[in-house]
Amino acid sequence: MDTIWLTGAEWLAVLRIGLGLWWLESWRHKDKKGWFERGTGIAWASDVAAKHKWNAVRSGFDTVVAPRPKTMAYVVVYAELALGLGLIAGFLTPIALIGGLLLNLLYLVLMIHDWAEQGQNAMMALISLVALFAMSWQSWSLDNAMGLFL
Repeated sequence: MDTIWLTGAEWLAVLRIGLGLWWLESWRHKDKKGWFERGTGIAWASDVAAKHKWNAVRSGFDTVVAPRPKTMAYVVVYAELALGLGLIAGFLTPIALIGGLLLNLLYLVLMIHDWAEQGQNAMMALISLVALFAMSWQSWSLDNAMGLFL
């Protein structure tokens, strides 16, 4: 593979780190007090799920998220932080990429009518797939330094 300035593996690391920064920004800009104390994030998602055209989304939300809104708020917010830090540092990278892909797909399905969010979720999912299948942890990662996922 011919590349300019960096090797192919290093460009993939740039892509992985950029995705990690995107997840970190998703975490940073969240109103944590609103999510944790007032339940704003899960309340918003509940409203979206209740109006969803797919019964599986409505019933899935009612089964998994609605009974435990406070726990799910922490899961969502800290999952975004963990994904960001894991991808930036390249620690447990394949796990972070799969977890991020799944979270983006969940967001994509839940917000199927919100076209403003669809582009972001689709692009983050695509980057996750490319970074996963191209083994983006081969450069500039703790995984590589520790000999993980070779």
